[in-house]
Amino acid sequence: MIGLFLVTHATYGESLIQCACHVLNRRPAQIAQLGVAMQDDPLDLLPQAREMIAWVDKGDGVLVMTDIFGATPSNIAMKLLQPGRIEGVAGVNLPMLLRALSYRDKDLPTLLAKSVSGGRDGVLNLLKH
Repeated sequence: MIGLFLVTHATYGESLIQCACHVLNRRPAQIAQLGVAMQDDPLDLLPQAREMIAWVDKGDGVLVMTDIFGATPSNIAMKLLQPGRIEGVAGVNLPMLLRALSYRDKDLPTLLAKSVSGGRDGVLNLLKH
């Protein structure tokens, strides 16, 4: 199973995980999050982020999910990526996380594609549906 690692602003990642726990009625395995506070030095967080990646990686790889591309959490996430082993997506939302949790028994390219489509397809104009 592919591990999931969220690197987000403040408590956003843990909040997403807690929402997923509510939907699934359990805490998923091999998932961790790192919340980045305004006062944190990104270089100081890199060793901790690498440790957390090791916790969730059981040999099938890791998908790193971050909130805003170009912001500090995504800049940290970018330093963790290893194509084919540790992949990453920005713009994490609850539909993306739920899709990732549903497809992480597949290969990493499939998980990456399904996660991105889940996040994108979860954004809808309510009046049009």
